[in-house]
Amino acid sequence: MRFGALEAGGTKMVCAVGTEEGRILDRVSIPTETPEITMPKLLAYFQDKDIEALGIGCFGPVDLDRKSETYGHIMMTPKLAWRGYDICGYFREGLNVPVGFDTDVNGSMLGESTWGCAKGLDTAIYITVGTGVGVGVLAGGKLLHGMQHPEGGHMLIPARKDDSYKGKCPSHGHCLEGLAAGPAIEERWGAKGTALADRQEVWELEAYYLAYAITNYIFVLSPQKIIVGGGVMHQEQMFPLVRKKVTEMLGGYLKTKELENMESYIVPPSLHDDQGIMGALKLGMEERSQCQDS
Repeated sequence: MRFGALEAGGTKMVCAVGTEEGRILDRVSIPTETPEITMPKLLAYFQDKDIEALGIGCFGPVDLDRKSETYGHIMMTPKLAWRGYDICGYFREGLNVPVGFDTDVNGSMLGESTWGCAKGLDTAIYITVGTGVGVGVLAGGKLLHGMQHPEGGHMLIPARKDDSYKGKCPSHGHCLEGLAAGPAIEERWGAKGTALADRQEVWELEAYYLAYAITNYIFVLSPQKIIVGGGVMHQEQMFPLVRKKVTEMLGGYLKTKELENMESYIVPPSLHDDQGIMGALKLGMEERSQCQDS
């Protein structure tokens, strides 16, 4: 049985076909332009693949309320051409198969909880730190949505006392994304992160803000594992710094077996950067199952 998967990102769209076992059979990457240019290319890829269902992990914000008239739409994205676009409806009509839908970062969380390092866990979080910051939450064995979906990247954070940077986020300034995403690093320090690898002060500050947010996620969500991905985390010094600062910020308040070994608690993705596309694959599988049951 074959399923389609779409990891819909702001820069590129990754399309794939895979099996129930999570084996990727084929994939292609298509640049994200306007819907008029991009969507026909995506549809054409899937049309001859004989898929049973399609799963989409999409950049957002998106509408995940199945009772809403705009379910499956991309909402107030800064990518104006995509604002209000019915991405689910387009594929349902064009492919005539069930379409599963969630945020891109929830898709990554689902990939890791199905086939990766969070498999078998009840509660975990996936954080991506790149052009933006996104947080996917697995709670009680299910992806957390609530009234929309978690926006943990916009957790408000006070600036460190020695940091005068105003913050990059146009809505909040001092939120995690505004202080710690790739564009904030570049604007604060005058260069991209890849050019700042030997500047220890850059990564000490970055780790401080990430640890501040992670510590709060721990207190609120009590995750059994924290997975952190994205381009910023490719800096090899980041994980030791973040783990050390989280330990300090927890202040010894929590005593659990997970926190006894930070190296296995705060970890990089385990699926070789396929966690997003594999999560989308699982979304398609789940949607087909729900359609059969109803």
